[in-house]
Amino acid sequence: MSSPKVLFGFHAVGVRLKVAPESVIEVYFEASRRDARMRQFIDRAKEAGVRLIEADGLRLSKLAGSHGHQGVAALVKPMEQAHSLDDLLDSLKEPPLLLVLDGVTDPHNLGACLRVADGAGAHAVIAPKDHAAGLNATVSKVASGAAETVPYFMVTNLARTLNELKERNIWIIGTAGEAEKSIYQVELKGPTALVLGAEGPGMRQLTRKTCDELVHIPMKGAVDSLNVSVASGVCLYEALRQRG
Repeated sequence: MSSPKVLFGFHAVGVRLKVAPESVIEVYFEASRRDARMRQFIDRAKEAGVRLIEADGLRLSKLAGSHGHQGVAALVKPMEQAHSLDDLLDSLKEPPLLLVLDGVTDPHNLGACLRVADGAGAHAVIAPKDHAAGLNATVSKVASGAAETVPYFMVTNLARTLNELKERNIWIIGTAGEAEKSIYQVELKGPTALVLGAEGPGMRQLTRKTCDELVHIPMKGAVDSLNVSVASGVCLYEALRQRG
C-alpha cells in the first residue's frame, strides 16, 4: 500500500473531498480563520464525515512544505488510477486526447498543465521520468484538484512511448515555432497526442523527429513564445472545440 500524501489549498483538498471523500484520512484547518470560505470548507468536510483537526499556520506550513496552504491541508490515501497507459487507452470509448510534456521540470508549470488538461477533457498527461517534474504537494495545489483527476504517466523512454502510441494510430502533433502549419489548420478530432516542450528549449531533438506533424501557435505581438501551460490550453481547447 502506498504511503499517505499531503494535499493543501482549498481547491486541491476540496476536489478530493468531492470526488473521493473516503480517501481523506484527516483535514487540518487554521482555527483563527473564520471567513465565509473557511466556514463553507469546514461544512463540506463535516458533510463528508472526515476527521477535522485544528492547527496553527506554522504547523500547516510544515505539513504542506509551503506557506501557500490557505489555511487548509489534508492527509490522504493515494487515488487508484489506471495502472498503465495501455490500460487507460484500452478502456477509452472515444478517440484519445493526450498531452505530452517534454522537459517541463517546474512544478508550477506542471500543475497548471494538469489543470488545463482536466478542463479540456484530456485523457492523460505523459512525461519522461528524467526530464519532468514529479507529482508533489505544490503540483497538486497549482493544479487545483486536477492532479487527482487526470492520470499522469512518467515513462522511461518518451520516444519509444510515442512510437507505441503511433502503433495505436494515435497522431503525434508537436509544437514548434518554425512549423509551417498553425494549430488551427490541423485535424484534432481523431486519436491525438499533443507534444509540448519547455518554454525556451522546446522539445528535444529525438522527440521532435518522432512527431508525425509539427504546428505553431500564431504569435501576433512582440514575444515569440508562450508559457507551456498557456500553450497547452490553446492546443487542448482547439481540440475540444473541434470535437464539439
